[in-house]
Amino acid sequence: MSTSSLSAVAAHHSAGRTRARAFVITVSDTRSLADDRSGDRIAALLEAAGQSVAGREVVRDEARAIAERVARAAGDAAVDLVLVTGGTGVAPRDVTPEAIAPLLDRRLDGFGELFRMLSFEEIGPAAMLSRACAGLIGATPVFVLPGSTAAVEMALSRLILPELGHLLALAAPR
Repeated sequence: MSTSSLSAVAAHHSAGRTRARAFVITVSDTRSLADDRSGDRIAALLEAAGQSVAGREVVRDEARAIAERVARAAGDAAVDLVLVTGGTGVAPRDVTPEAIAPLLDRRLDGFGELFRMLSFEEIGPAAMLSRACAGLIGATPVFVLPGSTAAVEMALSRLILPELGHLLALAAPR
């Protein structure tokens, strides 16, 4: 890409929102806020990037509870973004993608594809076991991430945070 093309892309992206309020949901039958390392890491990365955490909660690995909490967070006017960690593997209790898929108005398939590509570079073929995904509920982006601290760090630092302002600007109601 030429220097002028890169400048145009940077200018286009900088026109997006610079501050977002995120709600972080950890899906787990065994964790609490006191020992939620992945949720802690998400909050730290958001705050280091100048974003804010509107709230955090741990929800059991139960599809109905997950769907209800994600829908409530996405419908909250004080929340611009929902980040869900946990329940994206292939174990029988991993139901997060199935719980959230019916709520999505639009899917962001490229997120899951890029996440698995980057994961493959780090962990090899085990990356194909991840069912990380993303989409929009109304104008609210929802990202569904694995429960691994390394996975949430990679997703936020390499994919979500670099595009967040641009995504929020594009998703905003016109």
